[in-house]
Amino acid sequence: MRQNHLFAPTLREAPADSEAISHELLLRAGFIRQLASGIYTYLPLGWRVLRKLERIVREEMDAAGAQELLMPAMQPAELWQESGRYSVYGPELIRLNDRHDRAFALGPTHEEVITALVRDEIQSYRKLPITLYQIQTKFRDERRPRFGLLRGREFLMKDAYSFDSSWEGLDRIYWRMYEAYATIFARCGLNVRPVEADAGAIGGEGSTHEFMALADIGEDTIASCTHCDYASNLEKAIAGDRDASDDLSSDASTSQPPLPDDEPSNFAAPPSQPPQPEKLHTPDIRTIDQLTAALGIEASELIKTIVALVDGKPVAVLVRGDHEVNEIKVRNYLGGAESFEMADAETIATLTGAPVGFLGPTGLAIPVLVDAAVARMSSGIAGGNERDYHLRNVCPGRDFPLDNVSDFRNVIEHDPCPRCAEGTLDFHRGIEVGHVFKLGTKYSDKLGAKFLNAAGQPQAAIMGCYGIGVSRMMSAACEQHHDDNGLVWPLAIAPYHVHILPVSVKDEAQMQAAEQLYETLTRQGVEVLLDDRDERPGVKFKDADLYGIPMQVVVGKQAGEGIVEFKSREQAVKNTITIEEAIDRIMEKMNSIG
Repeated sequence: MRQNHLFAPTLREAPADSEAISHELLLRAGFIRQLASGIYTYLPLGWRVLRKLERIVREEMDAAGAQELLMPAMQPAELWQESGRYSVYGPELIRLNDRHDRAFALGPTHEEVITALVRDEIQSYRKLPITLYQIQTKFRDERRPRFGLLRGREFLMKDAYSFDSSWEGLDRIYWRMYEAYATIFARCGLNVRPVEADAGAIGGEGSTHEFMALADIGEDTIASCTHCDYASNLEKAIAGDRDASDDLSSDASTSQPPLPDDEPSNFAAPPSQPPQPEKLHTPDIRTIDQLTAALGIEASELIKTIVALVDGKPVAVLVRGDHEVNEIKVRNYLGGAESFEMADAETIATLTGAPVGFLGPTGLAIPVLVDAAVARMSSGIAGGNERDYHLRNVCPGRDFPLDNVSDFRNVIEHDPCPRCAEGTLDFHRGIEVGHVFKLGTKYSDKLGAKFLNAAGQPQAAIMGCYGIGVSRMMSAACEQHHDDNGLVWPLAIAPYHVHILPVSVKDEAQMQAAEQLYETLTRQGVEVLLDDRDERPGVKFKDADLYGIPMQVVVGKQAGEGIVEFKSREQAVKNTITIEEAIDRIMEKMNSIG
């Protein structure tokens, strides 16, 4: 490609609304342009990167035995009503009606459509297993689109779905996809960490992993062990307790029977109980910080009582003063509840009779969920359910019940690892670029996707779901690969492999050498951008660094002698070498592309 005709308008200053470095650089380098909030046009350079990401994804999906198809973006609302997700997705689901007033939705994902397709076409176990995938534009009406391509209302996604006749078969496909994802991200030059995660609105049973591209701008927090390979999304991460007799290293987010009919837990009141609760006069002291300062204690000595409405029903959750409630764990414990809403002051007063800031666990008439860290306390200080009073010596199991004890909190940094005896948890930020779910029969049951098994009996298909945010990968690569001067693309996904920069297009020797190099490399399958613009050298060099093409060849005053400058974009050093040596170096790097 000759740059004189390239449609890649660059910007010298960062746009005022750019919130992430990837957003800023993709705009400045002319890779994307915004049409509306969260909606972008991919200009030629951006489209080339996107197509290369797609190619790598396709190659690895095909190698894993998946078959590509293409499903409609516009989906009948009846399918979503059948699955029960029409209300779960809420306002993020973009809804519309056709001229006959039939309701549709623009697909944020395609579980319903693919399940209906397989339901109608596969009736025998002999046609299974099968894995189908597509790469398609998805739509979600984000409340606050931000960070450019990282959280948009329209984005490109690869979504794959597997159907099997057994859980063992699903397990094999799941881990095959897991390995394929690891290969995809490695080939794309991304530093990605697989972490255990919650299935969220997609739902499912068993293993769920997210693939997180490590980046400071990431909206997700990853808790990982300093010693072993344990890593989890904060929503699902659990902490070990090396002094506790019980074992919380299992999946503490597993759903339990709904309240209030649970069997008593294994936790009991401590054998040596403290004195009876004692009232503390704490006028206008409502917050944890105020209470610790006034009493000269640590937040870990406090029992915090949080009232929430879970699927509209009130529940009290007890956590230590230095911990925060994890709503996902609460919802999962309560049978996979769909909503979690913190109660306001008026609701708390109506339910408990206590003012905000002085609510405690004693004598509550609503179900009480107790975090395991609270259950292990010999005693603590809690709200007294009376304005301006707290209680000292509140004892778990004596002063409030321990019928529902589990892991209900977010982990904090330096918590013990739940998997090994040596490690502690560190926090990192990450961008979710992929996920794999074991859906089980969640959708096949609801949509009637059944087949006849070997015994001739109808059986629901056992499903898996596997997604990759293709356009999000583009931004994640920018977050991980840039410097002060612009983008630094990994070779496998760069818009071009080589950028040839003649210093002066008016110099015949320079242009002749540049053209010959361009033609030689192009014949050998190298993608080359030739800057044939009549611009100052400084402009050319700034644009070249901004574009981030991995290899640069500067053709200058020594062109007539067959000498050029060669530079890898990721390095500052320029090497003065012959044109033949430059070609050799370029081809050597090209042979390294996976």
